[in-house]
Amino acid sequence: MLDVRRMQVLRAVITSGSVTAAAAHLGYTPSAVSQQVAALEKQTGVALLERVGRGVRPTAAGRLLTEHAATLSRNLAEAETALAELRAGRTGKLTLHYFATSGASLVAPAVTRLRRDHPGVRIDLRLTEPQDTPLDEVARGHADLELLVRPRGAGESLPEGIRLVHLLDDPYAAVLPLGHPLAGEEVLDLADLAGEPWVGSEPPGPCLAPVLDACAAAGFSPDFAVDSRDYATAQGFVAAGLGIGLMPRLGLGTRHPGVVVRPVRNPQPVRGLQAAVREVALEQPVLVTLIEALREAAGQV
Repeated sequence: MLDVRRMQVLRAVITSGSVTAAAAHLGYTPSAVSQQVAALEKQTGVALLERVGRGVRPTAAGRLLTEHAATLSRNLAEAETALAELRAGRTGKLTLHYFATSGASLVAPAVTRLRRDHPGVRIDLRLTEPQDTPLDEVARGHADLELLVRPRGAGESLPEGIRLVHLLDDPYAAVLPLGHPLAGEEVLDLADLAGEPWVGSEPPGPCLAPVLDACAAAGFSPDFAVDSRDYATAQGFVAAGLGIGLMPRLGLGTRHPGVVVRPVRNPQPVRGLQAAVREVALEQPVLVTLIEALREAAGQV
């Protein structure tokens, strides 16, 4: 492969008309310039310069390489400009994976701020599915940031190079039908719900785990009479009197008119919301802005 640096030295000699002038322009000695040109001639196997009086002029091969050297200079300058734009967060693309209940309350306001602060950056949003493997897309570089639910204090190991950023703790509350005997209470002990039929609102996984763990700590296992994997649908079942539910605050952004929501204690289930990113990606100002915007949105929930 041709040496780009030597091609640039050749171009300087040809455009200036002499080795001495090129050396002065480049800050080299004339001997160093001559050595670079000689090495390039050896590499190409053809003469690139010929003597004319006290100066030099290019051969056909020399003119050809000089033209390509000029093109390379322009391309390198464009690459440097593009890199500076990307580094400054004025261009590029950011891919964010999120789960359903984080969309309206966290992702929407965060992306609004990101578009305001970095209007030249393209933002791709993808809704994750329950069967998706957490952290997998970030670890593979297919996503720049992934929002996920993890138990508070989870200590399992992470893929190499992945960092988790805590955004908020999302507590669960009891959802009761209007007229339920407990609806008049301001706060419920979790054990008060032990004998009730339950409406499930999550599949097995990190969102259901805090509920089951809290119920076990209160001395019972919930009796799920209805299986629903959507908070709005689950509220409808509760309103119809088919059971009670335990749902996270983010899942209760839209309340069904036929239910009441009461905080629970002893214990209170809580799920942790975190952002997963690659450590190397934290050098991007756009990603830093997105994390700041997510934290800002989380503080307003």
